[in-house]
Amino acid sequence: MAVYTEVADDELAGFVAEYDIGAVVSCKGIAEGVENTNYLLQTDQDSYILTLYEKRVNPDELPFFIGLMEHLAERGLACPTPLHGRDGRALRILCERPAAIVSFLKGMSIRRPTLTHCAALGPAMAEMHLKGADFPLTRRNNLSVAGWRPLFEAIRPRAAEIKDDLADLIAAELDHLETHWPENLPVGLIHADLFPDNVFFLADKVAGGDRMSGLIDFYFACTDILAYDIAICLNAWCFETDGAFNATKARLLLNGYRRVRPLSADELCALPLLARGAAMRFLLTRSYDWLNTPAGALVKRKDPLEYYRKLRFHQGVGGPGEYGLE
Repeated sequence: MAVYTEVADDELAGFVAEYDIGAVVSCKGIAEGVENTNYLLQTDQDSYILTLYEKRVNPDELPFFIGLMEHLAERGLACPTPLHGRDGRALRILCERPAAIVSFLKGMSIRRPTLTHCAALGPAMAEMHLKGADFPLTRRNNLSVAGWRPLFEAIRPRAAEIKDDLADLIAAELDHLETHWPENLPVGLIHADLFPDNVFFLADKVAGGDRMSGLIDFYFACTDILAYDIAICLNAWCFETDGAFNATKARLLLNGYRRVRPLSADELCALPLLARGAAMRFLLTRSYDWLNTPAGALVKRKDPLEYYRKLRFHQGVGGPGEYGLE
């Protein structure tokens, strides 16, 4: 989430008036994330999230994202639900951008996942994969292996501004990934961006800890290898702030997932390669954003070198046992 487009008070009031959600009380920009403009919208009835879809989002794909959230919510997954206006439409135009309002999910994201958080993520991700299995729409993952080289070519001329050897590392790694990327693993609906800031938790005094309250931000969701979603989470949840990989967190995440959706031997064997691919994906997109974020945008750039180091780690992994599995 981020803020690229400012919305004037009169435009906001007119937009909200098309819904039966009351009058605007406040609207505050949300700085996290990189793709769309997001506001926390408070009316005299409830809280909501207002999203304006920016130029990097293909408007033709928005029915997929909106339909997916509705599909998952109908099947009991805790996630935001798109609101429909009085005319029945969930998608409309605001400030010359496609826009939508979704329900507000209570809870908070966590900055430093604990063992408990990782253990809760695994089954929630597996549940999402299962509940999305009968979603009728598909969307190609434009940020999977076929899309990485064009991204690399876009940043190659300025890659040394990030790190001297970055271009050489990426070029060699892309050759490896393109040659060895798996083609016969189970495919389905994946979130593709299930970072800690996209998972909400609520304090549970009875349980003496946090409990998961839901998953948010499905705007990278697509049809791809299910285990690739797991690999993304190994990168996002299982490294400590000093860069060390925490195999205990990985084991809890993976075992929690497997209790809901068992993983095949082929999926487990492919995890190191998929984790390398996931690290490459975020190294490339973070590098692109680092070099191209518009001046003045209310968005916090994310360090691409974090994923340079994670990629280096996965390059040295010999098998799934190094992710905490026996």
